[in-house]
Amino acid sequence: MNITFKDLIKLWGKPVSQKEIDFDLPVGRISTDSRTIETGDFFVPLVGNTFDGHDYLDMAFDIGIQAAIVSHHFNGLVPTDLPHWLVSDTLYAYQQIALLHRRNLNLPVVAVTGSVGKTTTRELIRSILSPLGEIISSRGNENNDVGVPKTLLRGSEKDAVFVLEMGMRGFGQIERLSRVAEPDIAVITNVGQAHIGILGSRENIAKAKSEITSNLRCDGVVIIPFGDNLLEKALSKKWSGRIIRVAIEGFSLNCLGLNDQHFASQGIEPDYISQIDMQNNFMFFEGSKFKLPLEGRHNAMNFLMALAVAKELGLSIKNLDQLKIDMPMGRNRLVDCGQYLVLDETYNASPESVIASLELLVTKPGRHFAVLGTMLELGSESISLHQKVLKRAVQLGLTGIVFVSCGNEFNIIKKTIEELPNHDVVRTPRDAAISLLSWLSPGDSILIKGSRKLELEKVLPYLHQ
Repeated sequence: MNITFKDLIKLWGKPVSQKEIDFDLPVGRISTDSRTIETGDFFVPLVGNTFDGHDYLDMAFDIGIQAAIVSHHFNGLVPTDLPHWLVSDTLYAYQQIALLHRRNLNLPVVAVTGSVGKTTTRELIRSILSPLGEIISSRGNENNDVGVPKTLLRGSEKDAVFVLEMGMRGFGQIERLSRVAEPDIAVITNVGQAHIGILGSRENIAKAKSEITSNLRCDGVVIIPFGDNLLEKALSKKWSGRIIRVAIEGFSLNCLGLNDQHFASQGIEPDYISQIDMQNNFMFFEGSKFKLPLEGRHNAMNFLMALAVAKELGLSIKNLDQLKIDMPMGRNRLVDCGQYLVLDETYNASPESVIASLELLVTKPGRHFAVLGTMLELGSESISLHQKVLKRAVQLGLTGIVFVSCGNEFNIIKKTIEELPNHDVVRTPRDAAISLLSWLSPGDSILIKGSRKLELEKVLPYLHQ
């Protein structure tokens, strides 16, 4: 950590201290977790709905922290000999430290958001940029107010690039993350229906995603899919700088049959157009041929955006070796269960991502089955969007679907899939596995996908038996 006490004085003035401090000393490792505190750390106690890090100030002091931040609202006693700053919001102070560290390092920052494909695109970018040196990338769910600064604070002078994932559940959240990170490159993978129950419309989702440009550096660039008119309109109100639009021949963003005017070119031309050979899993881009590291047209679009990032950072893409992408559990994973091939997409689900996964499923050998689950946070659009997804599954000719329902759509779902040779609607992953196993034969392919709450990964052990 290259931050000194003198740097923090510029943020909050002199600390409360009863002992002499060498203000030129580094503040040490920034820690928000009392379980992993070490001697010499700088402690930032965060406050949540069910916890308060201030409860561990005494313990942290006994371990040997050299300083801390303390909220004005803390009513307890601060150890007498602990240098500390009083602030109104410890989370905001934590973000201020991360931004200071980002500015001191001055490494390129790539920020990724979108309704679907954030993590996949993040991992593709990280892999493609690896020839530049060590890439500091978000881990797991480090895509929020705590996770983004945590990722930034892992960076050092030895690193080459930050790749940050930015999630959101409402207005203002991505704007805060943009303020913390000050990106050089912003990638918006798409504007879909995820969280439409919170934000109310695709227009509002596009507006929220466009917040990523709030603190985009003035000479920075936004990379987006070509042809999304709602996203173009939202960006035009937030960003006057460069925009790079990417497209794949024959690939439509409108998988849900939405209003065509939402996906109009409006006279704008794409900056990069690629062709893909889905049968052999190749992409042709800028005179080069690439083996696609992940299957599916949706992943080809994510890969194209990652290639555009590489070009912006001056990386030669002609000599890229075949990329190996280690995806987190429950995302883009092909699992060999012995007798069956399973597409493990159990981490989460939205209408667009389910349709993309179904279209990938039917390219696999054997008969095709799906265990699907309720897609959450769709609000008043929930029933119609579930119907659209399941009608697409029927059109694709699946042999069977088990739907795990945690809502009130039980009967509507059953009616939508009743023309399939095998269909069932259940309440638990165990019941889904029982129905599925009664239909399966060796050589079948299976998709498992639903919202995180349903824990559909619990189906997988039954398929290994």
